[in-house]
Amino acid sequence: MAMYRKLGKKTKLRKALLRNQVTALIYKGRIVTTEARAKEVQKIVEPMITLAAKYKDDYEEVTVQAKVARKDKDGKRVKEVVDGKKVTVFDTVEKKVTKDSPARLHARRQLMRYLYPVVEVPADGKARRKNSKNVDLVDKLFNEYGNKYANRNGGYTRIIKIGQRRGDGAMEVVLEFV
Repeated sequence: MAMYRKLGKKTKLRKALLRNQVTALIYKGRIVTTEARAKEVQKIVEPMITLAAKYKDDYEEVTVQAKVARKDKDGKRVKEVVDGKKVTVFDTVEKKVTKDSPARLHARRQLMRYLYPVVEVPADGKARRKNSKNVDLVDKLFNEYGNKYANRNGGYTRIIKIGQRRGDGAMEVVLEFV
């Protein structure tokens, strides 16, 4: 018996499919897929959630001094002339930054190794590029799912059968977080 399902795909295509579905599941919270794919995705996501729950509080908050550009009422940087050159004016501000412990940093890098980057694009057509933002799924894993499933020992996802697909008769399911 094999250790995993081949899903009728070559290795690179199968790994890309599974990474894509894992990323979509963590981003959206539920996906619709076939039963075989859902079981494979479930085997990947469950240890990720366990890792996030284990190291959810393993950080410290540090206050740092940061230079931030001063901005005018329109949101543009304020510049002043120094020695005949225009120079941006900076203010020193204190910021609180979370500093991961080495174990949490390692866990973060393990999770980042498997997830694809996600970019949230606004629905309206104007300023799509300007208003697009990167979504930090690893932070979502630690903060949202890590806190939610901290007291649970496995079983973070469920599979709900919704019937056979019309084209090929494959069993379709909804894979979602409990």
